[in-house]
Amino acid sequence: MARLRSLTAASAKALDRRAAERFGIPIVLLMENAGAAVAQEAAKMVPAGSQITVFCGKGNNGGDGFVAARHLIAAGFKPLVFLAGKAKEVVHEAKVNLDILYALKQPVIEIGRHNLSLPKKHALVSRLIIDALLGVGLKGKTRGVYRDLIKAINASKAQVISVDIPSGLDATSGRILGCCVRADTTVTFVARKRGMNIGDGPGCCGKVLVKNLGLPL
Repeated sequence: MARLRSLTAASAKALDRRAAERFGIPIVLLMENAGAAVAQEAAKMVPAGSQITVFCGKGNNGGDGFVAARHLIAAGFKPLVFLAGKAKEVVHEAKVNLDILYALKQPVIEIGRHNLSLPKKHALVSRLIIDALLGVGLKGKTRGVYRDLIKAINASKAQVISVDIPSGLDATSGRILGCCVRADTTVTFVARKRGMNIGDGPGCCGKVLVKNLGLPL
């Protein structure tokens, strides 16, 4: 079957629904495959034992980040995991993977206005940052803690790998929605997102790697 050239935000979401409704592939399995692919690429980018910081949002993109952190732990790394918001706000498949990290005794640091200096400090000393804050479903400009964390990532000299799409980039139009992560590498799934190829996309995504999630097209 021919590989898709690119996906809009809507068509990417539709593929996830099709996976569940037509093929019985649960979202949590797609999340597992996505996070494992990100971890695999992350481990190639830095020497063993390097400090890796994972910035996670509260949605499915953050869920991919939780999975990536777990796989990095299994590979011998000791990732530092930050959550933009409170754990009680994480639901569904992302919560499943957050709870697994807790069961593994992996600290997940909740970030709000009161402790923004903490992730900023660690971003400056990390060798690699995984951006799992915001995915293709972003609507409207980045704001609040998300905006501050994106700025912290961009201020770091660490290598940056974004999950599916750099946080803050419109997956369809390629517009920066307020502010956007400037990634060295973007690990995206099934196909490139249209916004990676147009507008501000090429300047934000860095090297784009397309990974197969085991999802029939």
